[in-house]
Amino acid sequence: MANPNIVNVTSILGKTDTFALNTTLTTTLITAASDKIYKINSIMIANVDGTNSANVTIAYNDQSNTRAIASTIAVPADATLTLIDKNNSFYLEEGDSIEGGASADNDLVCMISYEIIDDA
Repeated sequence: MANPNIVNVTSILGKTDTFALNTTLTTTLITAASDKIYKINSIMIANVDGTNSANVTIAYNDQSNTRAIASTIAVPADATLTLIDKNNSFYLEEGDSIEGGASADNDLVCMISYEIIDDA
């Protein structure tokens, strides 16, 4: 497993992905590619259900352990929750991933904004 030297970066590519969360709480959302570091800048959760609250669970998996970032946090109907922002960003090393799910299928949408950092 390589851990690129982020002092000698050759490229930093901005990326944003969105996911409609389902009730499988261990669904892999993002996995850091080989020889890359992903800087996670923000994770936001929007409840698109106009009536019901839903719970979100988001976790960090370092290939050995899975640790909660958010565990069954209620997101009110028609509301948005910011889990991670620029003040508490973090890195995914090669093979590390972010997993997540919700208490109700397709009620919560997750948006993850990140940078792919490469030293190749």
